[in-house]
Amino acid sequence: MDSKSLVLSKVITIILGIFICINHVSAQKVTYYKDVAYIIQNKCQPCHRPGEAAPFALLTYEDVAKRGSFIKKVTQSGYMPPWKPDNHYRLFKNDRSLTDEEKLTIAKWVDAKMPMGDISEMPKKPVKTYIDGTQYFRKPDLVLKTNKPFKVLGDNKERFIVFKIPFDIGTEKNVEAMEFFSSNKKVVHHANFAIHPVADDIDINQGADFLNLTEDDRTKYSQYFPFKKTMTYYGGWIPGTSYESYPNNFGWVMPKRGVILLTIHFAPVSKEEENISGVNFFFKKTPIGRKVEVISLGSAGVGEKSIEPYFFIPAESVRKFELKITTPQDQSLLYIWPHMHYLGKIFKSYAVTPKKDTIQLVSIPSWDFRWQEIYQFKNLVKIPKGSILTIEGTYDNTKSNPNNPSNPPRNVYSANDMKSTDEMLTMLLVFLPYKENDEQIQLK
Repeated sequence: MDSKSLVLSKVITIILGIFICINHVSAQKVTYYKDVAYIIQNKCQPCHRPGEAAPFALLTYEDVAKRGSFIKKVTQSGYMPPWKPDNHYRLFKNDRSLTDEEKLTIAKWVDAKMPMGDISEMPKKPVKTYIDGTQYFRKPDLVLKTNKPFKVLGDNKERFIVFKIPFDIGTEKNVEAMEFFSSNKKVVHHANFAIHPVADDIDINQGADFLNLTEDDRTKYSQYFPFKKTMTYYGGWIPGTSYESYPNNFGWVMPKRGVILLTIHFAPVSKEEENISGVNFFFKKTPIGRKVEVISLGSAGVGEKSIEPYFFIPAESVRKFELKITTPQDQSLLYIWPHMHYLGKIFKSYAVTPKKDTIQLVSIPSWDFRWQEIYQFKNLVKIPKGSILTIEGTYDNTKSNPNNPSNPPRNVYSANDMKSTDEMLTMLLVFLPYKENDEQIQLK
């Protein structure tokens, strides 16, 4: 081959290479509808929609594109979507963190100037449908709420209010899911609620609609004693929490008549706010094959006085505490729900069986009060009778902790009122009495 032919061959090769490269890039072009929308819908929209905790919506291409650079930054860093458990310690069914591939897809899309693409390119994958007023996938069957708005005074004071919510629904109902809801979650530090069945000969409308535990005479709480003879179920809400649901044939039975006692810890606010809160219930028509149970361990629960060392965190100190509880029966865990306040730094829980096997439950190496969740296991987790369930909590009460509510730091302890400026070491367990082969059951 002469020199001219050789040059021509090289030029043709280069041109073909460029053509192939261009076609490859075009084929790999990342667009919103083809690649990004599904990620946003499933990992971001649960919070980024009207009525939920996030400060702005991410429902449309325009919503996402105008914040593209910001979204790239917070997803690349792992700051969003918020997911605090260590996935190397235990994987959960409701994991909302992004995979490395999803992070890369978002980054490529932003770097490519956020092309929209065509809606026909949307992948044929199941996408969760979001309903206003709930994080569950359908409208609630029963909404029980306070009968009028409660005014939260703008005087920067915490308040603990117990609301009485009577109900008479005619027949018992099989509960599939439930969730706390609020018209104004930013004023709520946390909420607890108990469902109490009440006999027909007791007036469920007697007594005050609410009681202010912070400012009223606490002896007035005795007016609610007639409702508290038994308790069907117990639930709550803390920042970051979604709903509690019961898969398979699990669940519990809502009594036909009773009272919900809803205790809300209102956070300090600088201007007056209004709040309507309550509980959404979702019922199933199929029978409840196995009844779920719930127990609270640690502060304000079982084993509170067994936390070691004594639960006191001196100013300018970092302290670690632990609670050990012996499991009284074979149990199958569905969910766990850790809880600490602003000084929380590290949370960890595990169980050691009588055979000395360690069952890893949850590890949160960088606690953040703003993002707490009911962590759902992928399969039922067996905790054998006699296992030692351990909860470990580390707290940072120094001025270097940016979340410390006191400046300068002050001595902190655990109080019955559970003020945000005090602390807690708590974990709720949602479980079933164990049956053979439970650990093989996948939670759908």
